[in-house]
Amino acid sequence: MSQGGAAAREAAKPQDRGWAWMVLLAAVLLQGLTLGFPSCIGVFFTDLQHEFQASNSETSWFPSIMVAVLHGGGPLCSILVKRFGCRFAVMLGGLLSGVGMVSSSFCKSISQLYLTAGLITGLGSCFSFQAGVTVLGYYFVRWRTLANAMASTGVSLGFTLWPLLSQYLLDEMGWRNTFLIFGGILLNCCVCGAIMRPVQLASGSPLQSPKPAEEPGTRAEEAPLSNGASSPHPKLQQQTRRTACFQILQKYLAFDIFCQNKGYQIYTIGVTWMMMGFALPHIYLVPYAIQNGVEERRAALLISVIGFINIFIRPLTGLLSGHRIFTGRRIYLFSLAVLLCGLSNFICVISAEFSMLIIYCVILSIAMSGIGALTFQVLMDVVEMDRFSSALGLFTILESITLLIGPPLTGLLVDVTSDFHYVFYNSSFLLISAALFMGLSFCALEKKNKLKEASKVPLDNPSRYQCNETPTEPQSESQSPPAVVYITSI
Repeated sequence: MSQGGAAAREAAKPQDRGWAWMVLLAAVLLQGLTLGFPSCIGVFFTDLQHEFQASNSETSWFPSIMVAVLHGGGPLCSILVKRFGCRFAVMLGGLLSGVGMVSSSFCKSISQLYLTAGLITGLGSCFSFQAGVTVLGYYFVRWRTLANAMASTGVSLGFTLWPLLSQYLLDEMGWRNTFLIFGGILLNCCVCGAIMRPVQLASGSPLQSPKPAEEPGTRAEEAPLSNGASSPHPKLQQQTRRTACFQILQKYLAFDIFCQNKGYQIYTIGVTWMMMGFALPHIYLVPYAIQNGVEERRAALLISVIGFINIFIRPLTGLLSGHRIFTGRRIYLFSLAVLLCGLSNFICVISAEFSMLIIYCVILSIAMSGIGALTFQVLMDVVEMDRFSSALGLFTILESITLLIGPPLTGLLVDVTSDFHYVFYNSSFLLISAALFMGLSFCALEKKNKLKEASKVPLDNPSRYQCNETPTEPQSESQSPPAVVYITSI
């Protein structure tokens, strides 16, 4: 009897086997369809300018809104996943993305494009991508790290294929028909979502369906009603609502960690500042190359080169940074990658020949691989894992703000000066200053902590304060992963 029950429980676990690998394949496609999609927007930059008679600043708002919503919609996606599950969120995101791009093909002004392709498609991509990554945590326990690493290759595939497809379709049928086709392609996110069926426990209840009583603030709202009073006092009711709102903000936006944790504070400020210049080459590289006489097809190939190299370099960077020799030092590797990314922009300033731009793309791709592989590993190093989800919520919202305003401000500078070199000057300044700020600040913080610890260690018993390297017990496979983790990829 017990053997039969054990066999039934084992059969009820789909983790790390069977259908889980189909879900992983769907996650790879999702990341290519969502995170990889903004990489092709630079191909349409010049055509959209001519179509709507828009300036560089006005045109750059369209990809800026898309990327900002894609990164900053994490808390909203989290609420959606907790209410309806990952499958629903992915399919809803695919529907929004498709509708957004189909609507974009009928736009009559650049401002309409902000709403359709920017807001609607960006929000749909956010739902599909983040819910798709979340479901991997339910389907994989033992191989979760490998699954996430393999899924991230979808981003690089998207970076490689989207620009090439975009340039081909643009040459053959124009940007409006291309956007219409893109709407149909993005609807495939719904197919990927259909594959991600809810994980079932042995009891038959979905693993990823939350209980209503577990929602933040529920107990706080019900507490006054349980004291026997027919209706709570208005002031008490208002105070209870404020407490519930505070608990929700505490869960999804970790302001307390930002105020108390110096490492998290430095890292969040540094990455937020970095993001203002990080996206600039992706948006302006193609129009810059075209302006300097590079053929349109070859200019679109530049973005594909970045994505193709990312396919191989990003996993290697992730494996290298995971070595124990870099434990506690990943922030310095991250700062070095940001510094290299900033310095590489000077290659474009020196020469705009196609051969030099290829060299630039190779170096930029290597630096981007380091940034993409280390961004969330460093965040895990500076924040306790039980608060990682809420810390990441604030982190993504702040970086989405600078992702939103960075390209339009730089586009305004280009409009005033009529010189695309300022794109790369501005990007270099922001990236290099962010790298120096994070590296030097963490170095000073580390020295301060060492001095503080040294002052507390008694001379007669130094071994008492030695670091304990005994590994903790691994998490049981029967336990579910954190309810929702906002994950973005750079």
